[in-house]
Amino acid sequence: MHTNAPRKVIYDTDPGVDDAMALYYALAHAGVDVVGITTTFGNVTVEQAATNALYLTAIAGFEVPVTQGVAKPWVKPGEAPPDFIHGADGLGNLPSRLATHNVLDPRSSAQYIVDMARAHPGEITLVAVGPLGNLATALKLAPELPTLLREVILMGGTVVEPGNVSPVAEANIWNDPHAADLVFCADWKLTMVGLDVTHQVILPVTLFEKIARHQQHVATDTLLHAVKFYANFYSDLYPHVAKIHGCFGHDVLAFIYLTNPELFELESGRMRVAVDGLAQGQTMLRRKRIDYPQAGWESDDALTHACMQVDAHGASRVLEETLMSDWLPR
Repeated sequence: MHTNAPRKVIYDTDPGVDDAMALYYALAHAGVDVVGITTTFGNVTVEQAATNALYLTAIAGFEVPVTQGVAKPWVKPGEAPPDFIHGADGLGNLPSRLATHNVLDPRSSAQYIVDMARAHPGEITLVAVGPLGNLATALKLAPELPTLLREVILMGGTVVEPGNVSPVAEANIWNDPHAADLVFCADWKLTMVGLDVTHQVILPVTLFEKIARHQQHVATDTLLHAVKFYANFYSDLYPHVAKIHGCFGHDVLAFIYLTNPELFELESGRMRVAVDGLAQGQTMLRRKRIDYPQAGWESDDALTHACMQVDAHGASRVLEETLMSDWLPR
């Protein structure tokens, strides 16, 4: 990090294997202070997402407020969670779970975001790695939210890389395109870490085996179990991933951007989301200064900074160094 004080972060998530990876990176990194976890539907139901967030923090020995948020998209019908990617429980179908005693904060995720932003104006970065319903709802509750948050970093979308739920759409944005378009149109510092960079970083299962061996801890054992399930899915889908038997790190890249922005190349412009039709969920970045005839591309509107290139080796190295560090209470 470039400043001494850790960055206060609210982590908006639908854990999910790569979400778990990202959570442990954030908890392990000295430059990040996770002040709250807000959960949403996506990889699993919102109830399961909240259960997983509570479980993952508890077994790692951390006490972080966890809230439950939106359960379905704003407008479109909800989809069944992709249990073939993350497992029915979101964590690769864990054979058993330890008893834990932490409980949910009673506030909705959107209310929690608003309350924290008002209590710490200009200090909180919101890292969102699932569908964007909580953030869109928070915007409705507090239209001044963009002036209160330090910045928003989201994992989702794609500019030139093909989509993963359609030829043009990435899953998080496709899951709730109306909410996503609202988020992209708000006037905050917004960085999109999408498939353009996450598909460049393949993390081998051997890395998580190394981390689990070094840490000798239930948290890293749990993460390894989840990653193995996730890697089997990706290795079946992509021959180049199968070669190293690994997986994409999707969500963890949002936090690596937060801690090490120098590893990324960005392009900035107006971003909009197609909310229906064949292109539903497509994130469209205005890349040329053309006076487009249709409305919605005005150049003075909110800019999105889209990550287009990443130093994949550097990102993997940062992840390894962080998760191998002495971060787990004994």
